[in-house]
Amino acid sequence: MKKSSTVFLQVVIVLVGMVALGLMLWEPHLEGRNAHATVYQVYFNDPFLAYVYLASIAFFTALYQAFRLLGYVGRNEVFSLRSVNALRTIKYCAMSLVGFILGAEAYIFLFQRGKDDIAGGVMMGLFLMFVSSVIAAAAAVFERTLQSAVELKAENDLTV
Repeated sequence: MKKSSTVFLQVVIVLVGMVALGLMLWEPHLEGRNAHATVYQVYFNDPFLAYVYLASIAFFTALYQAFRLLGYVGRNEVFSLRSVNALRTIKYCAMSLVGFILGAEAYIFLFQRGKDDIAGGVMMGLFLMFVSSVIAAAAAVFERTLQSAVELKAENDLTV
């Protein structure tokens, strides 16, 4: 892969992270019940928002690992244990995101069912669970393939 391609993808990852962080900090002030609330009321009186921020740690960790993985690709270090570990971390982060989203869906069903129309939130959660599952599956396949390639490379290095 060309160096310019990996740098471009790294820039895209940084931009995705910055947009996600910006939306996480800006959006709570726009929703109906928080429109005229103080900063304390927005961030400390909403357990769901705290839960979302906790779940975002896995998202940002996966973005960081993808950034590092692209750095390995740019330096032609794809067939290394560091690349395998980065893919494994991405897989675990995606699986934990599925779990967090499932917990958020349960919260919506249990505590918001009669109060609001929950169809939009449930559909967004299902979509995000699908995307996270696809990412976890792809990372698992790439991890296994890369692990076998690293093991094959190590065997060839030993026989030479």
